[in-house]
Amino acid sequence: MAVEQIKESYTGKIREITLGTGDKAVKIGGAGVYPFYSFEGEMGNPPRIAFEIWDADADGWADACKEPFKDVLNDPAAWARKCVDEYGAELIALRLTSIDPNGKNAPADSVLPTVKAVLDAVSVPVLIYGVSNDEKDAEVLRKVAEEFEGRNIVIGPVVEKNYKTLGAGAIGFKHTVLSSTPIDINLAKQLNTLLGNLGVSEDKIIMDPTTGGIGYGIEYSYSVMERDRMAALVQQDDKLQQPLVCYVGIEVWKTKEVMQSQEDAPLLGEPKLRGVMLEAVTAILVLLAGADVVVMRHPEAIAKVKEIMKELL
Repeated sequence: MAVEQIKESYTGKIREITLGTGDKAVKIGGAGVYPFYSFEGEMGNPPRIAFEIWDADADGWADACKEPFKDVLNDPAAWARKCVDEYGAELIALRLTSIDPNGKNAPADSVLPTVKAVLDAVSVPVLIYGVSNDEKDAEVLRKVAEEFEGRNIVIGPVVEKNYKTLGAGAIGFKHTVLSSTPIDINLAKQLNTLLGNLGVSEDKIIMDPTTGGIGYGIEYSYSVMERDRMAALVQQDDKLQQPLVCYVGIEVWKTKEVMQSQEDAPLLGEPKLRGVMLEAVTAILVLLAGADVVVMRHPEAIAKVKEIMKELL
C-alpha cells in the first residue's frame, strides 16, 4: 500500500524584496513554505550568500581568512571586485570598521570615497554595515544614504535608537533598511512596526535577528528565527514577513576555537579547516532556520555551503 504524504498548507508568505539595481539586482524572499520544504509549496527565491569585506582593520582577521585576499586587504574596491570576479559573489557586505569610536573613529565624510569606490567596482548589490554604535551609525549611514541616492543600498544596523534618522534617509534616498534586534521576536516585530509607522515601505525592510556561532548561542538564534518563520507563514503576522539576513562570518571567526593555533589547541585540528567547517556548519544551520541572506568570509566555507544548498534545493 502506498504511503500518503501529509502536506501542510500555509496562509502567509515571506515578502519578495529586491536588493540593488540594474541587471545584477538580486531578489530575496518570496517563500510560501518553511525553508527547503519544496515538497509542500513554492520556496520563492533561493538563499543568497554575501561576501564580507571591511574598509579597515582587517588585520584582526584570522590568517586563514586573510590568505585568499592578502593582495587586496588594503583596497576595499579591489577586494570587492575579487570576490565577484574570482569567487562569483552575488552580494557584497561592506563593514565600515574605520568609524568605530573605540577604534580609528574616522569622521563620517571619510568613508564616502571608499563606499563610492566599492559601488563603482562592482555591479552586484551592496550591504553597508556600521559598527553598532547607535549615534555614529546614524551619522555615517545617513550621509551614505544621501550621497548614493537611488542605488538601493542596504543600510544597517537600524535599531530603535536611530530608526527615525536612518528610516527617513532610506525613504528620501530610496534605499533598503536592515532592521536589527538582539535575538528577540517581539523586539523585531516592534521595530518593523515603528519603521512602517515612519513610512518605510514593507518592500524596503529586511531583518537581522542577530546570529550566534556554533557553541556561542546558535541554538537561541535558531529558535528565534524558527518562531519568526512560524509567525510569518502560519500565524499571518505581516510584521514578521520580511526576509532574514544573518552575519555568520564575524561571529564564527572571532571565537577562541578558530583563533587558537594548532600548538595551543592540538586536539582541535588544523586551524584553517577548523574555521572553515565551523563557518560552513553555522551557515547551514541559519539557512535551515530561514535565512535569506548569509554573510560569510572564507571562500572555501562559502563553496561548501553552496554545494549543500544545491543538494537541498
